[in-house]
Amino acid sequence: MGANHGPAAPTVTAPATVSGAYRRRMLLTIGVTAAVLVLQVIGGLLSGSLALLADSGHMLTDLSGVTLALLAVQVAQRSPTLRRTFGHYRLEILAALANAALLIGVFAWVAYGAVRRFGEPVEVQGGLMLTVALIGLAANLVGVVLLRGGKDHSLNLRGAYLEVLGDALGSVAAIAAAVAIQLTGWQYADPIASLLIGVMILPRAYLLGRDALRVLLEATPEDLDLAELRTHLLAEEGVREVHDLHAWTITSGMPVLSAHVVADGTPAADLLTRLRRCVADHFGIAHATLQVEPGGRRVCGEAAHA
Repeated sequence: MGANHGPAAPTVTAPATVSGAYRRRMLLTIGVTAAVLVLQVIGGLLSGSLALLADSGHMLTDLSGVTLALLAVQVAQRSPTLRRTFGHYRLEILAALANAALLIGVFAWVAYGAVRRFGEPVEVQGGLMLTVALIGLAANLVGVVLLRGGKDHSLNLRGAYLEVLGDALGSVAAIAAAVAIQLTGWQYADPIASLLIGVMILPRAYLLGRDALRVLLEATPEDLDLAELRTHLLAEEGVREVHDLHAWTITSGMPVLSAHVVADGTPAADLLTRLRRCVADHFGIAHATLQVEPGGRRVCGEAAHA
C-alpha cells in the first residue's frame, strides 16, 4: 500500500509562504523608504554630508532588498508545475542572497568615500544634516515595526528587516555626527560616522548570506536535531532501523524530510501514519517522504503539504 508519488499537477495551488502574509507591509515599507531616500540624497548633497549619502546608499540597499523580497514572494506564490514540482520557493532564498551581495557593495563604497574624506575634509552643514537624519530615523523605525512580526519565520523577511534595522542604526550615527559638527565644528565626525555605518553593514551581510547558502546547499535546517529525529522514529513500535535519513529546506518555514524505515512486519499503512504524525507533531515537518521496507518489500508514502 502506498501514496501517490507523482509530481504535483499544474493546477495545484502553492502553499502560501510566511513572507506572502506580509506583502502589504512590505509595500508600505517600500513607499516610506523610497520617499525618505530621495530626501536624504538631496539633503546629503546640499549639506555636503558623506554620512547622509552613506545612509542613503544604505537605504537604497534597503529599498532594493525589500523590493527583491516582495518580487520573490509574488513569484513564489505561483502554483507548482510538472517541471517545477516545488514551485518557485527558492526564489525567496536567491533574493536573500542578492541582498547580502548588495550590502557588501554598499560597504565598499562607503569605506572608500570615508577614507578619501580623511585626506580631503569637506565642510558639512550640521543643521541640515541633523534634520534630514532625524527624518530618516523616523522612517526606518516605521519599517522596523512593519516587518518585525515576520523576521523569525522567513529568511526573506529577515533580510528585509535587518536591512531596515541596520539603516535605523545608521541614521543614529548620522544624527550623532551632525550634533558633534553643530556643537564643535569637528568635520571629521562625518567620515567617522560614515565608516561606522559601513561597518554595521558587514555582520548583517555575512549572516544573511550564510543562511541563504545553507538553504541553497541543502544543509540540515539549523533548528533541527537530526539525531533526535532518528531517535523518535526508532521509538515508534515496529521500527527496527532508519537509514538514508535526509532533511533540508525548500524555503523559509518549509523543511522537508526523506528516510528509509525498516519495519518488523507492522502493517505499512499504520506505520506510515504514525511516522508522519511523529515528524509533523514533534519537528514541524509537514512534507516527509518515507520508504518502508518490511520483509524485503518496499512501500512508499508521502506526507501531504500542510
